[in-house]
Amino acid sequence: MVALAFNLGLFFDETTAGSDSMMAHPAWHAMGIDTVLKQLDTDRAQGLSEAAATDRLVQYGENKLKQERHKSALALFLGQFKSSLIIILLAATLLSALAGEPLDALLILVIVMFCGILGFIQEYRAERALDALQTMLSPSTTVLRNGARREVLSRLVVPGDIVIFEAGSRVPADARLIEAHLLKCDEAPLTGESPPVSKAVHISPPDVPANDRKNMLFAGTATTSGRGVAVVVATGMNTELGQIAGEVATVETEKTPLEKRTAEIGKWLGIVVVAICLLVVGVSVAREAVTGRVDSGFVMRTVLFAVALAVAAVPRLCGDCHGCARHWHAPDG
Repeated sequence: MVALAFNLGLFFDETTAGSDSMMAHPAWHAMGIDTVLKQLDTDRAQGLSEAAATDRLVQYGENKLKQERHKSALALFLGQFKSSLIIILLAATLLSALAGEPLDALLILVIVMFCGILGFIQEYRAERALDALQTMLSPSTTVLRNGARREVLSRLVVPGDIVIFEAGSRVPADARLIEAHLLKCDEAPLTGESPPVSKAVHISPPDVPANDRKNMLFAGTATTSGRGVAVVVATGMNTELGQIAGEVATVETEKTPLEKRTAEIGKWLGIVVVAICLLVVGVSVAREAVTGRVDSGFVMRTVLFAVALAVAAVPRLCGDCHGCARHWHAPDG
C-alpha cells in the first residue's frame, strides 16, 4: 500500500496541474460557498431530500470506481509457462516420466512449478492495483438528508450531499468545504506526502493544482483531526481518485526492451537446444544402426542423455540470455 501511495502521488503531481480541463464539473475551489450551494441546488442546513438524492443517484450513478475485468488467476498462472525454455523443461519432464525416471521428472517439475508460482504472485499483485484503490473508499459516511443526520453507504452519496466529518473520517467523494474547525487531512494516498494538510474554507485561485486546494477534500483521503462540513461536488470516476483509477485501467502493459530482447534470445537459444538434442539422438541412433546394434534400451538411454543435455543447458542459457540482454540494454560508454 505504501508503494502504491507513492506511485499515485507521483501520478497526481504530474496530472493535477491540468485537471480542470479533465473534470466534468466547474472549478469549485475558486467559487464562494453560496455559489457552490446554488449551483448544486442544495441547502446548507437541510441537505438534500431523499427524493432529490434518489434522482441524482439515477443521474450520476453510484459513487464507486469502475471495476475493470481482471485476468483470472488460472489465466495468469498458465501464462507463466509460455516461455520456450520452460516448454523445453516441461517436455523433458514428460520424456523422463515416459522413460521410467519418475524422480528426475518430479525434480524438474518442482523447479518449473516454483518459477511459475513466483511469477504468478508478482503478476497477481500488479493486476490487483485497482482493487487497492477501491479499498481507499469508506463503506459508509454521515450526511444531512431532510435536515437530519443519516449514516448512508458511501456508494449512495451523490453530488449536493452535505457531508459531516469528524477526526478519522474517510472522505467518500470530492467535496468543497463549507465549514472547517482545525481540520487536517491525510492526503498521502493521492500526493504521497505524509504530513497532514490543514484545510480552510477560503477561496483558492482557479489555476491552483489540486493538491494545493485547501478548501477541497478528495475521495480516498481521511481527516486526522478537527471537524468540518462539506458539500459533495463529484462522485465515482469523476473524482480525482477516479481519474487516477481511469488512467491506471487504460494503461497498456508493454514489455520493456530488456524483456523483449530476453524473450527473443531465449526463443532462439531454445530452438538451438532442441536442434542439438535431436541431432545428438539422430547421430547416435544412425551410428548404431550402421553396426546393426540398435535396440530399445539404446534408444531409451540416448533419449535420457538428450533430456539431461536439455535440462543442463536451460539454466545456463537463461543466465546467458539475461546477461546479453542487460549488456545490449546498457547505454553506450
